[in-house]
Amino acid sequence: MSVYIVAEAGVNHNGSLEMAKELARVAKECGADAVKYQTAVPELVISKFAQKAEYQKKTTGEQESQLEMVRRLHFDFAAHKELKEYCDSIGIQYLSAPFDIPSVEFLGSLKLPWMKVPSGEITNLPYLEAVGRTKTPVILSTGMSILSEVEDALTILEDAGCPGVVLLHCNTEYPTPYEDANLGAMLDLADQFGLPVGLSDHTTGWECDVAAAALGAVVIEKHFTLDKNLPGPDQKASLNPEELRAMVQAVRRIEVAMGSGKKQVSPSEAKNKAVARKSIVAARPIKKGEVFTTENLTTKRPGDGVSPMRWYEVLGTEAAFDFAEDEPIRLH
Repeated sequence: MSVYIVAEAGVNHNGSLEMAKELARVAKECGADAVKYQTAVPELVISKFAQKAEYQKKTTGEQESQLEMVRRLHFDFAAHKELKEYCDSIGIQYLSAPFDIPSVEFLGSLKLPWMKVPSGEITNLPYLEAVGRTKTPVILSTGMSILSEVEDALTILEDAGCPGVVLLHCNTEYPTPYEDANLGAMLDLADQFGLPVGLSDHTTGWECDVAAAALGAVVIEKHFTLDKNLPGPDQKASLNPEELRAMVQAVRRIEVAMGSGKKQVSPSEAKNKAVARKSIVAARPIKKGEVFTTENLTTKRPGDGVSPMRWYEVLGTEAAFDFAEDEPIRLH
């Protein structure tokens, strides 16, 4: 199964529909399978008293509230529908993460292949029930969660009718310090729940995404931007287009490189056996009838003669032929 790479545009369009479309086009050019946005009715998600996260204060200032920031960065449903139609027209899958129940129901009406549940909603029971009722497979981010919370969320989704879940290991700090990335937790999720797993990565680079592919991720989600110097809360923790393209290419190479998992000789290296391995050869001229000893035999390339693994089988026997120095021995 090929790794499903989600290029997370998020709100890096800064409220511009044209920029959102450009992000979709770039994601397509970089080889991503899907481009993902965020869908919300801001007043249903954030109270007017809610403070910004520390990373948001650093990237967007403290003058406006979290609600004011989110209002400025989110599209209405009509704009999201237009964005989906644009993505369909250029051949990349549109996805979005809903942050409230009307947004869940709207995205459910679009018949998307996946519903993305963000980390902050994993303890929101009525929201999870609404997601389950859409009967859409779910990609569930698990940032800030412990295993019991993940288990509770899975139970709610299943009871509400969700047909399947991919669990994404995630750390919600933007950017995530590498010492907190904890990629091994992805394997813990797989062991605990027996579900396919992946990574929602918020580190500054893309090394973790390649490592996740090697560890068996089936979905990798990564923020990207047109320009890290643009204003906005997530721009600096995102990949630029060149980095996104490099990440996608690296993940695709790793997919191929993982191979069958069985230790065997590959077709490309089979021809190297004779070149790199050695055979038993005469260390000096040997006459017919002379006994083979450690003094008159040695091992040298090429490896197309008698294998050195037969060393003790050969020692003590008589030469059936004359051999020049370096000539591979023959036993019969």
